[in-house]
Amino acid sequence: MKNTASAAEKHPLENIEQWEENLLERYPDPESIAQGRDTEAYRNYEAPARNSVREFYRLNHQYQTYDFVLSKKREFLSFNKREMPVWDAFVFLNQLVDDSDPDTDLDQLQHLLQTAEAIRQDGHPDWFVLVGLLHDMGKVLCLFGEAQWAVVGDTFPVGCAFSDKIIYPEFFEHNPDTYDPRYNTKYGVYEPNCGLRNVHLSWGHDEYVYHMVKDHLPEPALYMLRYHSFYPQHRENAYDHLMDAHDHEMFKWVQLFNPYDLYSKAPTPPDWNELRPYYENLVAKYLPNTLKF
Repeated sequence: MKNTASAAEKHPLENIEQWEENLLERYPDPESIAQGRDTEAYRNYEAPARNSVREFYRLNHQYQTYDFVLSKKREFLSFNKREMPVWDAFVFLNQLVDDSDPDTDLDQLQHLLQTAEAIRQDGHPDWFVLVGLLHDMGKVLCLFGEAQWAVVGDTFPVGCAFSDKIIYPEFFEHNPDTYDPRYNTKYGVYEPNCGLRNVHLSWGHDEYVYHMVKDHLPEPALYMLRYHSFYPQHRENAYDHLMDAHDHEMFKWVQLFNPYDLYSKAPTPPDWNELRPYYENLVAKYLPNTLKF
């Protein structure tokens, strides 16, 4: 069948103002997405369902230093490890359970499909649905030998003082940057309201997948991908002093995406065989046949 995509679908950036009017006024209903589960029970870090969660954050907060983040960017953002189709990456994700997540023990592909389907059911543009499918694809970093504490979990700025709004802030007592005068002040190496594009966040899958697809998706999608794990900001507003006006405007999209990511985690996995044709066509519409990893 001939592709009959509309001009709006082919050129999404040209319609961003119209989408903003329609989408940002219609934030999702968390209770509806959660399908009857208690939304207050999500992100329970005081009594997580798995012991691995606290241990994950102990390691994450100890080793995510400014120098560590810069070294990982040098290592991985050259994208010289492998070239493969998106679907090969998903085969790996089908084996990965996120140690940092207290809300689900489903593998990552199932979580991605749940997120994407919740977005699709609410009638959002297909590039937004694609964000749901791709947002955790960067966790393939584990395929290259990376420990989960260097791949998943909430993200936060490095190079400046760690906020007490970050999950398990007590574990930063073991991070050497806590005691380094270059990095332990409010602004550290940054200038006031310098913009997040100039700020280094803890290394992980958000930054990785953002750089991987940044030439293929509209800017709201890229903000969702790059900052969906930045809970200290999009939930706690702990780093307003580093954000500029454009960041604040674009974070409306991050906040729009968050309920789908968080509350779509149901114990019943989606039917991949049924969904596969739709998502194969969606990926082919926006992404090349292979991506560099």
